[in-house]
Amino acid sequence: MKAPRVTLEQWRTLQAVVDHGGFAQAAEALHRSQSSISYTVARMQEQLGVPLLRIDGRKAALTEAGTLLLRRSRQLVKQASQLEELAHHMEQGWEAEVRLVVDAAYQTQRVVSALSTFMPQSRGCRVLLREEVLSGVEEALNEGEADLAISGLILPNQLGTDLANVQFIAVAHPDHPLHRLQRELSYQDLETQLQIVTRDSGRRQPRDVGWLGSEQRWTVGSLATATTFVSSGLGFAWLPQHMVGRELAEGTLKPLPLTNGARREIRFFLYPNKDRQMGPATRILSELLLRHAQSPEPAVSP
Repeated sequence: MKAPRVTLEQWRTLQAVVDHGGFAQAAEALHRSQSSISYTVARMQEQLGVPLLRIDGRKAALTEAGTLLLRRSRQLVKQASQLEELAHHMEQGWEAEVRLVVDAAYQTQRVVSALSTFMPQSRGCRVLLREEVLSGVEEALNEGEADLAISGLILPNQLGTDLANVQFIAVAHPDHPLHRLQRELSYQDLETQLQIVTRDSGRRQPRDVGWLGSEQRWTVGSLATATTFVSSGLGFAWLPQHMVGRELAEGTLKPLPLTNGARREIRFFLYPNKDRQMGPATRILSELLLRHAQSPEPAVSP
């Protein structure tokens, strides 16, 4: 097999020119002189035998061949970085930290139980725990900000492992107008009432999950705030069963007697970061999250 004529450093240089918008900007980003950047790219074109860039006004633009080769090179550079990262892990033997991103609707106690078991095995490894809602988990995973992620969504291009189901129940304050009807409730009954919805924390493609299209909808930033609003008599909502057990026991919340849909069951999955080699600490925590996901949810009286 012939040795490559173009080095990874040369591909990184071309990527910097394109990503930063020009030779001068790439030189600043890479802490090199502009002349060395220009020479590197010119040398690449000579070695490859095809033009990669053309001058368009004051900017350098990719040729058709440059576009194709740059796209392929990104995967090459990424794989090289992953290889170096793997070597670093092998040298160190253990990760310095594990980043865990969890959907706020997932049962916190299951995560706490897993982390409590992990702590004596962690060898000083830090856990950075972050809560998101709906697509916020997916964004954190796709943007490389999570080593492990727990989501109730089936994420495209990701391989998840079943964790557990979370029950959501429709609730309102006992004095809410819906409870005063003293009968089974229909979709039409809910349409006329204020629904409390928790905001999707994702920025790119937020989802509107669970909204019925009521005449009024108030959107809040967290499930805890939604619980407080509904417990205070403001609207109705579907809330995770494990989060409202105390309010149901104290009588500040009461399940709505819906004909259909009073309870919703969401399946949660554990996703690893597919672009990172899973180290020993991440693997142990992953196994513990799977094991402790089997703990039952507390029963809630209807």
